[in-house]
Amino acid sequence: MCGIVGILVRDPALEGEIGQYFSTMLEEMTARGPDSAGLAIYDRGVPAGATRYSLRTDNTHANWEAVKSEVEAATGASATIEINGHVAFLTTAANVAEVHTALAASEEQIIVVGEGLAMSLIKDVGLPGEICDRYDVSKVTGYMALGHTRMATESAVTIDGAHPFSPRPDLALVHNGSFSNHATIRRQLADEGVHCITQNDTEVCAQYIGWRMAEGDSLEDAMRHVLKEFDGFFTLVVSTQNAFSVVRDAFACKPMVVAETDQYVAVASEYHALAGLPGIENARVFEPQPEEIHTWTV
Repeated sequence: MCGIVGILVRDPALEGEIGQYFSTMLEEMTARGPDSAGLAIYDRGVPAGATRYSLRTDNTHANWEAVKSEVEAATGASATIEINGHVAFLTTAANVAEVHTALAASEEQIIVVGEGLAMSLIKDVGLPGEICDRYDVSKVTGYMALGHTRMATESAVTIDGAHPFSPRPDLALVHNGSFSNHATIRRQLADEGVHCITQNDTEVCAQYIGWRMAEGDSLEDAMRHVLKEFDGFFTLVVSTQNAFSVVRDAFACKPMVVAETDQYVAVASEYHALAGLPGIENARVFEPQPEEIHTWTV
């Protein structure tokens, strides 16, 4: 199964309400994915020249202020840290490689789940509603959000296996379906120096798109290569700092509904996740056709 939701706000007046709408959308997908969930939120709060790092640790008593101090001592640059439940968001203008080195050396066993100029990424195990409550998702603000509820099939129920996957700055990918040739592409990526962290087939696709974009592809070009190289049944939604894109495989057996108005573009695996959005009764609602790539920009 698995459920996908996403929203891009066109009307700045809705940026303060995106968390309220998005958390409802995500919870509506509970039946499609009750074991874990995740989300990527994009906002305009990162200072120019800085990067925000989305962090988690399995240490339930983590000293996040110590992590901040370790990064500042190792890089010589100031940092801020925002703590939200079991995760934290570290923002600094320090050299990216130096930040990663400092985080890897931390005694708090820090895992970087995402980074970028606009993105905050959270994922956890549990019911979507519980996760939204745990991290106060209804209170977040921003201009774009992407989420996923998981029903694990080919790999274990873990935080690392939850979506979204983010292999490069501000890139997030969620997936409904399965890839039959992911092991082959995993080996091909390894030959290119790109290594997957989990056994999840979705991560292979995320790493593949990240690699294609690092090689110079646009988001749409990378999605076209997915259609050529990956076998299986899938619907993908991929977001970057300034856009999100939707594609379904040649058989389009995994659902996706799009609602578009002057105020927003929203997507979901099922229409009822969109039903509470403002002005939905006047939206242009459609299902993407097989192998159609739809992209909307901020």
